[in-house]
Amino acid sequence: MIHVDMQAMLLSKLASIESSPLKMTSVLQPKIKRDELLVEVEACGVCRSNLHVIEGDWKRHGAPSILPIIPGHEIVGFVKKIGDSVKKVKIGDRVGIQPLYSSCLKCEYCRNGRENLCESAEITGESVNGGYAEFISISEPFATPVPDSFKPEYAAPLFCPGITAYKAVKASEPNRSKTIGIFGVGGVGHIAIQIAKLSHARVIAISRSKSHLKLGESVGADSSIELLDDSKQFLQNLKKEEGLLDSAIIFAPSDKAINSAIKSVKKGGIIVICVFGKIPEFHFYEEKIVKGSVIGSREDMRELVKIAEESDLKVISKAFPLKEANQVLAGLKNSKIYGRAVLLP
Repeated sequence: MIHVDMQAMLLSKLASIESSPLKMTSVLQPKIKRDELLVEVEACGVCRSNLHVIEGDWKRHGAPSILPIIPGHEIVGFVKKIGDSVKKVKIGDRVGIQPLYSSCLKCEYCRNGRENLCESAEITGESVNGGYAEFISISEPFATPVPDSFKPEYAAPLFCPGITAYKAVKASEPNRSKTIGIFGVGGVGHIAIQIAKLSHARVIAISRSKSHLKLGESVGADSSIELLDDSKQFLQNLKKEEGLLDSAIIFAPSDKAINSAIKSVKKGGIIVICVFGKIPEFHFYEEKIVKGSVIGSREDMRELVKIAEESDLKVISKAFPLKEANQVLAGLKNSKIYGRAVLLP
């Protein structure tokens, strides 16, 4: 049997990104099973969760579950080979792969279209090899068709920040009578602002970074407010400029941001948390609703691609060579990435 090699940025040991733990390595190209596709990677987005995995921040949460591993979980590419039992996808088709790499398709969550909650779910780039590579394999049910008209650096981010934003905005129950605050306006937040605006909600961009606030305004936020360490002063500013929010969505990985977001919402309002963190104080008598939101289902992914095809949804991104993954992640760590970074093999 002929073994074919490919190039990949391989993580063998958890370490700070400044030490360049990702190494360009020649590894075996993945073999495909009967229901799988071999996808040649066009582009793979760079997510802050990749950074948390690489530096060991999420070790206590079981990620990564194997080493060595190839990170990366927002992928677009072309199908180069198909297994014998593949029914709909053809060689040459363009597909995307999101963090949800696979699930059992049999449990109550999978049967109810919530396969992202499956106890047996595999996560791209965390429990199986991901997209910081020239090729990746994926089972047919978890590959999403991608229009040929989408540029690679536009398409790839739809498969993590896009789906994360879409699902979180849905959880916030947006409509034209509501004001929604987006806490954290980076790769995910700038897409969430636009999706919330599609529901005609009033949307407030909230961030510590002035450049990120400008990013929020550039994609349609109705207003922007600086997130301060002083929670009382932030709330005073919010009340003065906008009043309390109907819903808040939190993408900023900060306990202080979570606390400020909860306090910024009206009684009976909704708080959607999309990051790890602690809720320091919660008043039950205010009847606020706290929800978690994580990536999305296959149907959510298909819906988002359709929205991107039919609307003027913008993805602010910049492309870099795959070999620069360490430097790009270091830039992300230090808030020097504007929008989304995308790696091209």
